[in-house]
Amino acid sequence: MDFDLQWLLIGLPVAFALGWLASRFDLRQVRRDSRDAPRAYFKGLNLLLNEQQDKAIDAFIEAVQNDPDTTDLHFALGNLFRRRGEFERAVRVHQHLLQRADLPAAERHRAQHALAQDFIKAGLFDRAEQAFLALDGTAYQAEAQLALLTLYERSRDWAQAIAIAGRIEAAGGASLATRVAHYWCELAQAADDRGDADAATQALQRARQAEPTAARPLVMTGHRQLRGGQAQQALATWDELRRVRPQSFALVAADYAEAALACGRAAPARLALEQAGRDEPGIDVLRALARLDDADPAAARSRLLALLRQQPTLSAALDLMAAGPEAVDAESLPALRQALSVAARPLQRYRCAACGFEAQHWFWQCPGCLGWDSYPPRRIEEQ
Repeated sequence: MDFDLQWLLIGLPVAFALGWLASRFDLRQVRRDSRDAPRAYFKGLNLLLNEQQDKAIDAFIEAVQNDPDTTDLHFALGNLFRRRGEFERAVRVHQHLLQRADLPAAERHRAQHALAQDFIKAGLFDRAEQAFLALDGTAYQAEAQLALLTLYERSRDWAQAIAIAGRIEAAGGASLATRVAHYWCELAQAADDRGDADAATQALQRARQAEPTAARPLVMTGHRQLRGGQAQQALATWDELRRVRPQSFALVAADYAEAALACGRAAPARLALEQAGRDEPGIDVLRALARLDDADPAAARSRLLALLRQQPTLSAALDLMAAGPEAVDAESLPALRQALSVAARPLQRYRCAACGFEAQHWFWQCPGCLGWDSYPPRRIEEQ
């Protein structure tokens, strides 16, 4: 009994000492590792700020190896891979995060969003679509839906774009009525291309319902009516366009004149075009009026000269000169000279051959890229 007590008295202090030494060793190791991981992280951050991306990647990889449980390091590394165009490596990093069973839900959603962005950058649209759809009901839902909308536009999947736009608006997002109207117009164009007139008509009606003041449905509807021999209906459609979107009427001004001639309504069409010219002056409206005023060249010249004084453009100047030698007289010369001056001004500059910097004066050293002798000794219009 005495012998056992003696060994117990000796063994307890020894066991305590060994335990203390082991704890000190582990603590030093933990502190060393915790110091190494931030040091590698900040080293990578410093290299990244200095635009040394290759070395920054090596530093972040070292930081991840020292502290594999830190998700922020993985996200930093994955985003850096994506910025460099190394999409496969970025995908592997974010997929590795998603495979971790201990990852919190918020971090899992963040990794899913990053993975979807990787797929978008890599051009893997089908996989990106699935990744974004997986974000429904998360904090990234709104961003994912907007990304899906852009994705469907790029892939020209107009039906899906209409559906996701409805979901965005139902969730309280911004109104997408104008974009939805364009989607329906794209579907109408596709239906016309395959010869399905009924589907095209219905799609244009849906476009009008989505955005009653949109210009494109009215433009397309009028063109379809004119092609179908319904010139008077086309005039009525474009009259509505002139009321709701007068700035867009110039797109159909020439066709408006043709429709008026086709159905014998030149006189009211002339009044409508004159009003459009007063509301939104432009060369397209004047050309349409000239089409209706073949018997009155003097009126056409007078309108051209008035437009040239108001808008000194080359198009108006060319049309005035094309009216004949008698159109270029002392009255019209100042307006023509002003139009030529405005048109020539951007071409009377010097352009750096190295960076494209333009300046009104010639320089030995480019103010943009600081290159020497990079300016050709000729203006842009002389090159």
